Amino acid sequence: MSSTIHQAREVLGNRLRDLRRDAGLTGRDLAALAGWHSSKVSRIEYGKQNPSEDDIRVWCHHTNAEHQIADLIASLRGIEELWIEWRKQLGIGTKRRQKASVTLAQETRLFRVYDPTVIYGMFQTAEYAAEIMRYGIRFHQITDDLDEGVAARMERQQYLYRGGRTYHVILGEQALRTNIGGTDTMIGQLDRLLAVSGLPNVSLGIVPARAQMSLAPSNAFIIFDERLVMIETYSAELRITQPREIAVYAKAFSWLSESAVIGRHARALISQALDELTS
Repeated sequence: MSSTIHQAREVLGNRLRDLRRDAGLTGRDLAALAGWHSSKVSRIEYGKQNPSEDDIRVWCHHTNAEHQIADLIASLRGIEELWIEWRKQLGIGTKRRQKASVTLAQETRLFRVYDPTVIYGMFQTAEYAAEIMRYGIRFHQITDDLDEGVAARMERQQYLYRGGRTYHVILGEQALRTNIGGTDTMIGQLDRLLAVSGLPNVSLGIVPARAQMSLAPSNAFIIFDERLVMIETYSAELRITQPREIAVYAKAFSWLSESAVIGRHARALISQALDELTS
């Protein structure tokens, strides 16, 4: 955790250093203009000290970079909460985490989702979701509140049917075949996926296993409007709020979408996977 935060501080410091140099100022020059101790500039630039939001405003004022204030402050705010450890989030069970997702779903109007191996949570059946959460409970050795966690995830799905929300979801073909919970659970899940794909506010794309990729596949991620990207790993949940980084994930989603098939072609792949289970 500490090394991750330090790396983020260094990235922010490098950006601020570039602004100072572009303005033709030395560290001592900037410190004098800002009324700071002479060592403060170097501590910030080398990631040894976090600037305050006011420090960033002053820095940008004296380096003629006011247009970068909002983005730099977003980077600063993301540093201390860059990683949210699963044990801290899930320490009292799965329900609290799922309730937080309900709030996030309520606040979001545009969802862009990429997952190469697992069905997106908003499209999951209760049985499939229970198996996913059961893995997490065992792996992280947390409080077993499986029924409450599944109920909260199912509650979140109400926003699929509430107006004003759009879901653009890209799944890898592998997600149709990753065996979560056994044959019966997968049959129910693929039936559910076919039904959801027909909703007017859902655009579901499937990246065929042999598709020529426009971009190398990476971790699953979700973009919430233009304000947050969420990436889940085994050890942590990464939340990205910096506008320039959100734009990178939006570009990645667009490129990954180029490799996906949609509409009847996507439904044909789902039906094929379903036929393999039922034959």
